[in-house]
Order: sequence, then C-alpha cells, then structure tokens
Amino acid sequence: MKSSEQLVLAFDVGTTTIAASLLNRVTGERLASAGRLNPQREFGADVVTRLAAALSSDEESQAMTRLINGELESLATELCTKAGVNAADIASMAAAGNSVIEHLLLGLPVNSLAFPPYRPLFPSGMKLRTTQLGWALDVDCRILPMPGGYVGGDLVAFLFGALTEGETDDNPCLYLDLGTNGEIALAAGEKIFATSAAAGPAFEAGNIACGMVALPGAIDRVNLDKGRPEINVIGDCSPVGICGSGAIAALAAMLEQGVVDETGRLLAPEEIPSNLANHVQERQGENIFVLYRDANRCIYLSQNDIRQIQLAKSAISAGIEVLLSHAGLNKTDLKQVILTGSFGVVLSSQDLKNIGIFSENMVKNCRFVHEGALHGVETAILAADDFASLDKLAEAIKVIPLSGTPAFEKNFFEYMNFPKQ
Repeated sequence: MKSSEQLVLAFDVGTTTIAASLLNRVTGERLASAGRLNPQREFGADVVTRLAAALSSDEESQAMTRLINGELESLATELCTKAGVNAADIASMAAAGNSVIEHLLLGLPVNSLAFPPYRPLFPSGMKLRTTQLGWALDVDCRILPMPGGYVGGDLVAFLFGALTEGETDDNPCLYLDLGTNGEIALAAGEKIFATSAAAGPAFEAGNIACGMVALPGAIDRVNLDKGRPEINVIGDCSPVGICGSGAIAALAAMLEQGVVDETGRLLAPEEIPSNLANHVQERQGENIFVLYRDANRCIYLSQNDIRQIQLAKSAISAGIEVLLSHAGLNKTDLKQVILTGSFGVVLSSQDLKNIGIFSENMVKNCRFVHEGALHGVETAILAADDFASLDKLAEAIKVIPLSGTPAFEKNFFEYMNFPKQ
C-alpha cells in the first residue's frame, strides 16, 4: 500500500461538539486527534431548533451546510499539521452524526425528518467525494447509515465499536450516548432496539449558565461532603466554567446534601441546615449555588440550570423505559450498561443514580467508553470489509419512535422528579 493510501479521517459530528482523528490505515495507529464546537449552534442549541431553521429558510439550511463542511475540512488540516503529514495524502474519510446533522452535512432537505413517519432520505448511508460537499480536499467520503428517524450514524458507530471489540457479550445490554440528541439502544437476545430522546444540550453544558465543553479550565467533578464545594478542574488550572459531567456531579451532590429537593427546587439559605446555605445566592431574580468564586469570575449552577438537567434526565429515563418495555424487560434484567458522550472525561454512574437515570443494578453493571462514536467510526473505516459489517448492523436495528407516543409522555412526567435521597 502506497503512503498516500494509508491516511484516513474519522469524524463524530455531534450537535454540540465535533471529535475528529487522523489514522494510519495499515497500523491502526491514531496519529492525531482534535475537537471543536459545532459552528451550527448559532442556528440553535439542539437539533429540533436547527431543523426548524432549515425548514424555514433555504438560506439558513445552506449556511449550516457550509459551516459544518468548512469546520470539518479545517479540522482535517489541523490534524495533518499535528501529525506532520500532507493533507493531499489522505485517502478517505468517514463521518457519523445524528440524522439531522448528516442531512445538513450533505446539503439535503430535512422535510422527511420533520414530519411523520420521520424517515431519513438515505438510511443505508452514502458514498461520495468530499469535493461534492464543497471541500478543496478531494477524497472518498462515507457518511454512516441511519436506521431511521432521529437514530443516526453516531449511534450505529457507537454500537459497532463496542460490538466489534466483543466486550458486550453479556445480554441484555443498554447503550447510552448522552448528548444533545440522547440516543439509546438495547440489545436483547438477537434483537437491537433503538430510539432517540431530545434531551437538549444540558448533558454537554450547552445551555448551562456557566457551561463549557470539557476542555482545560472546566470543572468536571464536584464534592460537597465537607459542607463546601470541592472541585476538580480539567488541566489542573483555574476554573473558567463547568462541563456536563461537572454540572451533573454538582446537582447529584446538591440533591444528596439537601440543597435541592426532589421537585428540583434550589432551596433558600434559611431552609438549608448546613454551611452550604452560604453558597446559595440570588442573581437576576433566581437562586444560584456558587461553586467557585475568585476576583475575576463566579461559577455557579442556577435554578434554570437545574431545570434543564431535570428535563434532559426525564427524557432519557423515559426513552430507556420505552425500550425496556418493547423488549419485555426491566432495569433489573440489564447485565451491562455501556455509556458514552461528550460531557467530560468520565460521568459517574452513581451521580446518574442520584439524579434518577440509573438504578442500583445499572450502577453496578455500568462501563464508560471514551469517545464511543468516534471510536466506532475509526473501527469501521479501518475494517477490511468496506463497511459491510457496519451496514449489516444498521439494518438489524429496530427503531422505536418516541414522538407523540403515550408511553413516552407518561414516563416523561413520571420521571420528572428527582429520587428521594
């Protein structure tokens, strides 16, 4: 194989963040990696808002297509610079995203996703050249298949990566990709059920007052056991914000310490019988809980932040219940839970129990996979069968829609409250 045929690119195009890597196809070595915010966020923090924008205006739809392709090509250049290689030597690339993101990436109409029966235009994926997407770089491009609705190539990639490594032999197994478009899959016997819950960007801190992506300066863990916030900061530097795992850890601790009640209300200082009361303040008409303060900044969780996480956890919990119901299972039947997402380095399974997503059995059987979707894209593009195994997996997934279903709505409201601590 010539050196010019050895380099390949992998992309996980998330609603909030993009993860990318450059690989040596012969050795499988990851030569460089990078991540950025999705520039389409100026058109909305979640896929529903972006979908509405694309439907309302061809200009906005085309702008989102140009933005995402420009960002991916820029990332490709960055990766090559990091690895000390020539971009002209890249042989191919593969990208995965949710259904809306993949349609916008390709510049395709999104009408079929906005109205029943919510079907993608190309469920089996697509092969093309990057020049067809407006890139100056000309390489083979593969967009991963979408089983249906809002279950996209990113979930297919996550499943493929986990299953290919043979680490998920224990069945039933639940797969969770906790992001702005929370995708869930359940392997039960020979069947794989999947769905997508519009969780919003709270798990990635996208709509949190002091939120930021999981980069140096982000608070990613919080402890309140000693009556005051103890924080961990990515990069061991002064904090500048809080990422998704930090926000969830903070809320879980606040629930545990009686700072937030089961309805999600951040209590007033006089209602909190510990020194943590000193960290509750009022800002712009709502209560906030101060996690860190210095001369330059104040990092906190607000009452609205708590509500955003509450809505996200309720949507994910309801989606899990719908899939379990279709398989005739309960949470106690799960032998494995595989978790991934862009919320931080590791999200504590105990924190997910404290906020009401996980059961004790799920905590016991949970395993976290870093960059699960990106790893799956890498596994697929390195495979010798030209995506045949991945395509076969995508065809086997049975998509369970949630939109407008009574079971989802019932579970959504039942899971709205936090569990009693």
